[in-house]
Amino acid sequence: MFIDETGISERPHRVRTWAPRGQTPVLQMHFNWHQLSAIAGVTFWNFYFKIVPGSFNGPRVIDFLRQLRRQIKRRLLVIWDGLPAHRSRVVRDYVDSTNGAIQIEQLPGYAPELNPVEFLWAHWKQHELANFCPKHFAELSQFARNKLRRSQHRPRIIAACWIQAQLPI
Repeated sequence: MFIDETGISERPHRVRTWAPRGQTPVLQMHFNWHQLSAIAGVTFWNFYFKIVPGSFNGPRVIDFLRQLRRQIKRRLLVIWDGLPAHRSRVVRDYVDSTNGAIQIEQLPGYAPELNPVEFLWAHWKQHELANFCPKHFAELSQFARNKLRRSQHRPRIIAACWIQAQLPI
């Protein structure tokens, strides 16, 4: 399972869009800096995610790993990047306490093209959250969660993440 994190804020992720001729599209937003962070684990057939306010740290990563173990009742090979939270003492202690139920491998530095989750995040931001201007933080949270749930039921999106990842065969 490949795992990665990303963040979104109340500021819209702007993308090119269409408008009637002569009418410039206008995004009305407020300049709040509240942030959500998302973590996802992608397998060949599914992905699992968690969205939290703020950013990810060691205890939040452990919470996600615990939820994965409850849902996937098999041994896990976790492949992720070198985020400091991944390398923290509390995460290493938790992984060691699983007695081999979770194995960790780290991706090489500066190689996001090897992680299929990066392509999931790109799709989420470029297509699902594009030009979305929430009125408040709760609306952003609910909308983002619903869009990820919707993507979970679209196997073509998961397959596309694997196809785009440049994994050596």
